[in-house]
Amino acid sequence: MSSFNENLKKISLTEVLVIVIFSYMLFFGLRFFQIVSLDNAVVSLIVLLFFIFKLKDFTSELKLDASNIFSLISFREILVIVVLNIFFSYGMLYLSDYILHSIPPESYLSFLIPSKSIGNGFAGILSLISVILISPPVEELLFRGIFLNKMKMIVPVMFAVLISSLLFASLHSFGGILSAFVFGICMALLYLKTDNILVPILAHFINNLLSEAVYYLDYQNLLFTNDIVMAVMSGLAIVSFIVLFKFIKSNLKNI
Repeated sequence: MSSFNENLKKISLTEVLVIVIFSYMLFFGLRFFQIVSLDNAVVSLIVLLFFIFKLKDFTSELKLDASNIFSLISFREILVIVVLNIFFSYGMLYLSDYILHSIPPESYLSFLIPSKSIGNGFAGILSLISVILISPPVEELLFRGIFLNKMKMIVPVMFAVLISSLLFASLHSFGGILSAFVFGICMALLYLKTDNILVPILAHFINNLLSEAVYYLDYQNLLFTNDIVMAVMSGLAIVSFIVLFKFIKSNLKNI
């Protein structure tokens, strides 16, 4: 059993909620009074610094977990789960795009249509760093390391997995909620399977890195304009969901 993981479990939920609420209050307060324009990355960075401070005395245990990251699971299995989730997420984006574009433009629901613009300059770089390097550890420490572990103490593990994954999904846009929910379940199962928070952090990092790479490399927007590409991706999304469903079903029985 990982001692780093055990110390992570000891962090108070109250402390975490206070830090998260304070971070968002600071974020919105400074923006409201136009003191300085902050990116959401700042909120994630504050939360990450909190975890670093709370766990600073357990770096040796963290190094041990890093050296044992593939002791209970292979890199190939992690990569397969990530790729399947990426394919499934594109299927959900196509579905949500179809649903939202069938709604009249004047509808109050039109604001849910996700923006496809890419940030430029410093703001774009900061956003990219946040998505790839900051979000994975912050979100895994929060939703798997804290929320999942705390919920396991009051509800059956299966419900803890579902509830923590639902909370994780609620942070995403309309088109990504269902795929984020499935991804959250997969990350929770990887965590429970290995008792090593670095495993879902690594998987989350690879997921965000590959997703951003595909997004930026698709400069002609073929993934959302070419019918053949969209048909192939939709087919892969269906296959991916079936495989992910089997993975989730088999692993939920063993937790």
